[in-house]
Amino acid sequence: MSDSQTIKSEISEGVARLTFARPKHNVFNIAMMQEFNAALESLNAEKDLKCVVILGEGSSWCAGVDVGDHRPELVNQMISTFNQALQSIEAIPVPVIAAVHGACLGGGMEFAIACDMVVAAQKAKFGQPEVKLGFFPPYAAIRLPALVGPAKAIEICATGRTYSADEAVSMGFVTRAVENEQFDAEIAKLVGEIQSSSPLILRLNKQAVKAHLGMNFPKAIESVSDLFLNTLMKTEDTLEGIASFYEKRKSIWKNK
Repeated sequence: MSDSQTIKSEISEGVARLTFARPKHNVFNIAMMQEFNAALESLNAEKDLKCVVILGEGSSWCAGVDVGDHRPELVNQMISTFNQALQSIEAIPVPVIAAVHGACLGGGMEFAIACDMVVAAQKAKFGQPEVKLGFFPPYAAIRLPALVGPAKAIEICATGRTYSADEAVSMGFVTRAVENEQFDAEIAKLVGEIQSSSPLILRLNKQAVKAHLGMNFPKAIESVSDLFLNTLMKTEDTLEGIASFYEKRKSIWKNK
C-alpha cells in the first residue's frame, strides 16, 4: 500500500501497520478520516492478513477530532466519516491492536476502544473531554458501558477526566500497560505470537468471540459448537495443526 498524506500504511508478513501521521498531535480532520477509511477498506483484499496494528507518530497517539469539523456546516459529514471508520475497524476479521504511546483523547480514544486490544505505554493518557466543549462522545457512549459498565462510562463521559494507562487497565478499556522503554518490544512480541498462527484460524477465533457477544448461553454454546464442528474442524489448517503436534514439527499453514 502507498502512503497517504496523513496515514502511513505497510503490510509485511501478514501484519498491517497503519500509522497516524498528522503533526503535532495526530488530530483527525475529515480529510484524514477519509484517508484512514481508505486504508482500512484496502485491508479487505488482504486474504493472508493476520493482524492490524494502529500506531501514532510524535508525542500523541491521537488527540481527537478537529473541533473545527464540529461546526454545524461540517458536523454531518464529520460524523458520517467518523462512523465509517469505526465500522471499518469493526469489520476487520483479524485482531486489531491499538498501540498507544501517548495522548489518546476524544475521538482518538474512541478509535482505540473500537480495536480488539489496546496496549498502552505507561506515559499514555486517556480521556473523553468532549463534555468540556459542550459535546458528548457518541461511540464511547455505546462502547464504554460494555467495557467498564454504565457507572464508569458515565464518569468518563460526564467528567472529561484524564486517566493514566494503569487506571485505564484497572477500569477495563485498556488491555495492558507496559513500561515506556519496553513498549516497542511488547508490541513486537504480541504481534509475533499472533503471526505464528494461521490467518484462517485467527479469523475463526475472532468470529467465535465477536459473534456471540450478548447471546444467551444455550444459543451461544450451540452456535459456537456448530462453528467448531462444521467449519473449524473441516479446515485443512486445523488438520495440519493436529498432524504437526503429533509429528513434533512446525505447522505449515495453507490458510484453507
